[in-house]
Amino acid sequence: MGRTTGRSRGTGRGRAVVVGAGVGGLAVAVGLRRAGWEVAVLERRSALDGYGTAFGIHPTAQAALDRLGLGDALRARAVPYRAARIRRPDGTVLAALPLERIERKAGRPELLISRPYLMDILLNGPDGPGGAGIAYGQHLTDPAALDADLVVGADGINSAVRTACFGHRSRPRGLGTVAWIGTAGFEAGRYGETWGAGRFFGTTPVEPGRTNWYATLPGPFPASSTTGPAEQLRAAFAGWHDPIPRILAEGDPAEWIRYELRHLYPALPAFTAAGRVALVGDAAHAMTPHLGQGACTALLDAEALTRAVAAAGPERLPAALRAYDAERRRSAQRVAFASRTLHRFMTGRRPALRDALVALLPGGSPAGDADPRP
Repeated sequence: MGRTTGRSRGTGRGRAVVVGAGVGGLAVAVGLRRAGWEVAVLERRSALDGYGTAFGIHPTAQAALDRLGLGDALRARAVPYRAARIRRPDGTVLAALPLERIERKAGRPELLISRPYLMDILLNGPDGPGGAGIAYGQHLTDPAALDADLVVGADGINSAVRTACFGHRSRPRGLGTVAWIGTAGFEAGRYGETWGAGRFFGTTPVEPGRTNWYATLPGPFPASSTTGPAEQLRAAFAGWHDPIPRILAEGDPAEWIRYELRHLYPALPAFTAAGRVALVGDAAHAMTPHLGQGACTALLDAEALTRAVAAAGPERLPAALRAYDAERRRSAQRVAFASRTLHRFMTGRRPALRDALVALLPGGSPAGDADPRP
């Protein structure tokens, strides 16, 4: 992947083009601007998405945001996630999610933040590009023609930058599962995940007065069905424990988001190419959502890349990209593999065996005790 103009020389700073204005792309823009680089952000859409699902931010990703100067803004708008359970559809508790263990080890809790809030922090916080710093409606056809020392592919699972560098061998693959996400206009009070046969439903806090929810079903729904997708979703979880039926009954399907679960497969041989191109986030390692690590890995990628580039400067950019690849590729790909494995485990068609194994985890309830806690 070549370039059309000469590289900046002797300034210690350079010019970067970031392709994609999602979490990873905006975080890269913040980090590079903090390091004194000139940054242009290109976005295919005409405006940024404003939908309001929640991101779980692991303590490691919180530390990355601290290093980007955005940690205080995150904590001002996020809520802690400290207690949640894995349940059967009848409400029987199988195990606790490891949130307490995460907090003890890291010294800080997992945080949950509404996606629009995180995007606003990245866009308009210190060193963010702001709305005027993004060129919208940019349909990239030739990444090699971009005039920049560094090109960052942050353009998602269908990345044009990735395809230009690595071809079509690593590409999005469907998993035969349909996912739904939305928010409920009340606090559920009981949080975690409920696992049924081939399907599950999850809830988390997101902000006062609202609950984030997500669900998966085997898919796609038959095209010949006489009922719409929302009715099918409600029917699939009818009879499950509270508050699941209430969330779906009171929710507005027009505000729900439905999509096919996909992941990037096979794993890429590198996150960098041509001595000046780097991939971050879903462009590099799109994964299933089952570990809740998509936004976290994008933030970790962005911070590691900008740290390496800032330390090296444009004159030693190839070495900086090698350092980034060495730090992030295997770690991110392990998370992606673990998430895909958990998808198979959670959606298995032998729930009795699965539930017995889950009950053996720390915090499990082998006796199937009812638990009134979250």
